[in-house]
Amino acid sequence: MNETLSWKEYLITRAIKVTGYSAIVFVVLIFFFLLREGLPTLAEVPLSTLFSIRWYPIEGYYGILPLLSGSLIVTLGAALIAIPFGIGTAIYIAEIAPRWMREILKPLVELLGGLPSVVLGFLGILVLSPFLRRLLDLPTGLTAFTGSLLLGGIAIPTVVSIAEDALDAVPRSYREAALALGATHWQTIWRVTLPAARSGVLTAVMLGVGRAIGETMTVMMVTGNAPVLATSPGALFSPVRTMTATIAAEMGEVAGGSVHYHVLFFIGLVLFLISLAVNVTASAIVFRTRTRAERILS
Repeated sequence: MNETLSWKEYLITRAIKVTGYSAIVFVVLIFFFLLREGLPTLAEVPLSTLFSIRWYPIEGYYGILPLLSGSLIVTLGAALIAIPFGIGTAIYIAEIAPRWMREILKPLVELLGGLPSVVLGFLGILVLSPFLRRLLDLPTGLTAFTGSLLLGGIAIPTVVSIAEDALDAVPRSYREAALALGATHWQTIWRVTLPAARSGVLTAVMLGVGRAIGETMTVMMVTGNAPVLATSPGALFSPVRTMTATIAAEMGEVAGGSVHYHVLFFIGLVLFLISLAVNVTASAIVFRTRTRAERILS
């Protein structure tokens, strides 16, 4: 009997290890595939053309700066919306809401996180875009601001779910000790619970930002798809085009092995490196926070 259990445990342990290592292998394979297909761009397109401000592949203009600026402004706008609303909602669910309200809100937030992005983009075209055009008196409602609002809505469930789990994992004794010392409920949340759950909250923020960076269908449907350099003060209320939308819109029509084909993969490589940098930064911050907490406790 013991031998049977030991063999089962051995197989389960090996299966878990293989599953964990396979994630690393898949990421490495994707990275090398992007390198193989994207690096020829550096030999085919001059750097002065590649990092210019004009994207018009039909005439040989492959400037990716408008795409980078469009992705940046939409992602930053989404982060400014998702972070305060997401963390605030997580605090309300974990610390303030009664139990019956929490049992309703938590599944509802997770349900919102599972909505297909194309559905949100469709609602953005039909409802949000015309409303913003009339409200702000804009020539068109398909702008970076519209994309930021929808991306923020997409990222909020991710931030809420992970941040709420992190807040809920803080031991109850921390809260009771703060209240016993005379702190108010809000002081306990701000000075005790949030600092104790800092690593989890930072992870939630980074994952939410990563979700916004990689979103495709929503931004392709509501941002106007205009490859214009977004540097002017009114760029937030003008049409833009993101890197993900460019890949999705043009990859299906490009000839395999052409310069345009390689440039699109190069854009994918840049997007991969940006996402990798965001995740590495999040891991470093979380590791540093945990190390500091362990030093304080020891």
